[in-house]
Amino acid sequence: ERAMPIVRSASRSHAHLALLGDKQLLFDDGGAGFVMYGISGRSWIAMGDPVAAPELRRELAWRFHELVDAHRGLTVFYEVTGDDLPIYLDLGLTLRKLGEEGRVRLPEFSLDGSARKGLRQTQRRLERDGARMEILPATAVPPLIDELAAISESWLRSKSTREKRFSLGRFDPSYLARTPLAVVRRDERIVAFANVWAPEAREELSIDLMRYDETAPSGVIEYLFTELLLWGRAQGYQWFSLGMAPLSGFEHHRLAPLWNRLGALLFRHGENLYHFRGLRDFKEKFDPVWEPRYLASPGGLTLPLVLTQISTLISGGVTGVVRK
Repeated sequence: ERAMPIVRSASRSHAHLALLGDKQLLFDDGGAGFVMYGISGRSWIAMGDPVAAPELRRELAWRFHELVDAHRGLTVFYEVTGDDLPIYLDLGLTLRKLGEEGRVRLPEFSLDGSARKGLRQTQRRLERDGARMEILPATAVPPLIDELAAISESWLRSKSTREKRFSLGRFDPSYLARTPLAVVRRDERIVAFANVWAPEAREELSIDLMRYDETAPSGVIEYLFTELLLWGRAQGYQWFSLGMAPLSGFEHHRLAPLWNRLGALLFRHGENLYHFRGLRDFKEKFDPVWEPRYLASPGGLTLPLVLTQISTLISGGVTGVVRK
């Protein structure tokens, strides 16, 4: 509840991850910003940059670093933007690229032109098939929870996967009831949904948990994204975040650092297992601006430990690391 006003006024939509309830929150003295973090082993892992105005982010980063040091832990900032890299370097952390985030400039987005032909065709096909998208207020979510839960369970079974956490939302009724919900109905029945991160600042719009069931028409996710982009533009938002494309944007060059060369190799040849390229290709349909995202952490021999503990935190335990 204390974080909610900060989340609503945030310029970046990832601040909504504070509402999951799976993180601890470190506020500044005035309560105008926070660092959200989790602890895995020795690693104290902040999710993203501090959520605050620019003049407060340095103070919050140092306060978090001091807290971690007092507990003899390792300070980690996960998926940070390029905005505050000097802060993390001043903390003595090493920066490594994790991938790129796709962001669509909404005032310039439309379905006009030959480049948008595929999106137009998907939109028209689904509408002919009886599909339509609707944005529901947060107050309308609780009565739908049982219906949404059935869709979520169907999706998890079809993907042979389990819920993630920390950097991604999970199906949790209290979390879903805190944000608007985008639903795709077909013949009045919900076949797909996504919770919508829509800060009142109207700077950046995004979604988190996205699920559909086996009765959803082919292309429903492309349709959902298209409709959300058009809705966001009409509402006056400036950007739509498509989220991360992990390990993309790496230089595959013999003189590139080993981390970058390994990332580029996995991106190119790990498609069957991780679908990195397929995810990037899907997001490319919306012609986003690609922006790098980084890991700021201690360097040297601690890196494998940090990466393992991040994976454990996101997967919900060691078992989740070795299972989907």
